[in-house]
Amino acid sequence: QVQLVESGGGLVQAGGSLRLSCAASGRSFRRYVMGWFRQAPGKEREFVAAISWSGGSTYYADSVKGRFTISRDNAKNTVYLQMNPLKPDDTAVYYCAAAGGPISSTSHEYKYWGQGTQVTVSS
Repeated sequence: QVQLVESGGGLVQAGGSLRLSCAASGRSFRRYVMGWFRQAPGKEREFVAAISWSGGSTYYADSVKGRFTISRDNAKNTVYLQMNPLKPDDTAVYYCAAAGGPISSTSHEYKYWGQGTQVTVSS
């Protein structure tokens, strides 16, 4: 069992930056692939980024490639999402998730989910 709690969301102007954090409980954090997803109002949840258990492999959605960076600190049971520069289209609730299988962009591969943190980017 893994509990996930996101933090770091907020309101920022276009071109600005935010760093999201996702703190995980449980001793098995380092065994999981971790991912970030987002859901904008009226839209389906979409993949943002994922990172392997070791941190050696990462995978990004085309819409954020080159702007967002996913990382993890297994000693702190935390995964991060550095976002810059932000655009208004990045406005969404951001969720972190844990998967027991290989690195994936598919939401149904992820077994555990956090409650989400709101990111709002003003133009």
